[in-house]
Amino acid sequence: MTFFDYDRAPFPIREDIAPAYRAYWERLARPGAWWTGAERVAIAQESRNALTCRLCAARKKALSPMTVTGRHDCGEGLPETAVDAAHRVVTDQARITRQYVEDNVAAGLGKAAYVELVGIVVAVFSIDEFHRALGLDLERLPDPEPGEISRYRPAILAENMGFVPTVPVDGAVGAEADLWTGERSANVIRALSLVPDALREYKGIFSVQYLPLGDTRSLGVVEGRAINRMQIELIAGRVSAVNECFY
Repeated sequence: MTFFDYDRAPFPIREDIAPAYRAYWERLARPGAWWTGAERVAIAQESRNALTCRLCAARKKALSPMTVTGRHDCGEGLPETAVDAAHRVVTDQARITRQYVEDNVAAGLGKAAYVELVGIVVAVFSIDEFHRALGLDLERLPDPEPGEISRYRPAILAENMGFVPTVPVDGAVGAEADLWTGERSANVIRALSLVPDALREYKGIFSVQYLPLGDTRSLGVVEGRAINRMQIELIAGRVSAVNECFY
């Protein structure tokens, strides 16, 4: 695919950002654990469609989203449950409940497929918001690549947080040893660990937009950042509050 040329931006952009974004787009196009390459790209497109979806706008205004019915403004290639989940993660994430996740399971959207979907939506939305904030055009989504899904699940899982199984804090061993180090991990990192590759993909974006995992305990100046950790957290906290961040 043709990547966005950050060298043509009207202001300097840190050198590590473009390679991280390009690596993500390349990975997005390939089959994942539970979605094909075509489906993964379709999920990415739905993260964009959600912002102009009339059904989502009506639900956002309603006391309960379940009181508003209709069809999403969406593309093709995904089941309705997947479209609805992708749109809700973007437009109404604070009202996603355990019952909603379980109802999706009953309707055919398994928890592992849901986690991979969430990982795609979060990563694409993060890159897109970076572009929107700086007044840059959005990247063109990649052409999907053929191949089979892996259906991989970690050997060690627990159901002691959130609405989906996760790798426990002391379970990042074997094939999952690279997910985090030691017997400590933030819940926001564990949240995608049911699909390890979804977490790996997210970490690539997380490390350049926020901090590499190894630097998250540093309270001072982080190498390569123009502001210190306390200033980073002040901005992150304010943005989270404005976005009604569930976490």
